[in-house]
Parts: sequence; structure tokens; C-alpha cells
Amino acid sequence: MIDEEKIVEVITEDKWMMDILKSAKSLNLPDWWICAGFVRSKIWDTLHNFRERTLIPDIDVIYFDPPNIDELEDKKLEEMLKILMPNTPWSVKNEARMHIKSNMPPYSSSFDAISKFPETATALGVKLDEKDNVILTAPYGIGDVVNLEVKPTPFFTQTRERVEIYENRISKKNWKSKWINLKMYHINISY
Repeated sequence: MIDEEKIVEVITEDKWMMDILKSAKSLNLPDWWICAGFVRSKIWDTLHNFRERTLIPDIDVIYFDPPNIDELEDKKLEEMLKILMPNTPWSVKNEARMHIKSNMPPYSSSFDAISKFPETATALGVKLDEKDNVILTAPYGIGDVVNLEVKPTPFFTQTRERVEIYENRISKKNWKSKWINLKMYHINISY
């Protein structure tokens, strides 16, 4: 069984992941995390005994800075990261403005934003502390991700629109084609 300590260990032992984390840390962003597929895919690859990393479409760096919500700032930060690691698909987002794009109530922090990701197995983040130790956040714990279960976060069970977003997303992502041991949970709620 894989626990939080083991997740931190496999990330710490992965030079590529540590280089990504150190690059993101160098920006000194407030309330920053690297989240979603960066963490989830590493866990699923480990549990499937993959020798090679599954490619992910982007590296999601999030932060929370309410006074500075200009989207151009995110693009500047992405460019700074591309200088450090040019062949990395960086995606930087200030969660203080993402509620507007997602048509949701404002987030209160990066942790709050992560808690409102569509799947519990994706609602994960990592960052480095001042001594470059890996810190893991998991608003719903790690049970679902380590048990290879894809379930909606509570936020995505509250309205028909959110249920449809969750269902469309897991269909489009087709994660089971890469990680064959996944168990997908569907929502059958009538509103």
C-alpha cells in the first residue's frame, strides 16, 4: 500500500519532478502548488509499475494572489519558467481569478481551489518548503488516488451542470486506456 510518506518519497527520488518543483519555487509565488496530473499521474504510474513516465499535457502551477489577477501576469510567469526548463509544458494560473473563468464562487486560497477540482484523485498538490522538502496537500485524502478510484469531489455532485462536467471530463480523458486498473465512478443523480 502506498501512503503519503511513500508519495513524497517517490517524488523526491524523481529528479525531473524535483527540477520542476525547484523551478516553480524560484518564482516565490504566494500560496503556490503544482497540482493535478503532475501528482496523480506519478502515483498511478507507480501503482501500475510503469518504468517510463506517462506524458502529461501540462504542468499546472497554481498560486493565490488576489491583488494581482491580470492574466498577463500568468503568461509572464510561464515565460520565466520556460527559460528555466524550456521543454516543459508550463501552465500557470492565479486561482484568485479562476473562479471567473469557471463561473464559480471566488476561492479563498489555493487549497480551496484544489478542493474544487472535478475528481478527488486529481485534487492533489505538491510544493517545496524552505528546505526543499516535498509537501503534499490532499483535501480529500489520498485514499481514492491510491486505490485507483476516480470519483467526483463533493463540489462536482451539487448541480446537474457540474455532474455533466465531471462525466464529460472522465470520458474525454480516457484514463483507463493508460492505467488499466482504474475504477471509474459515474454519477446518476436526477435534478
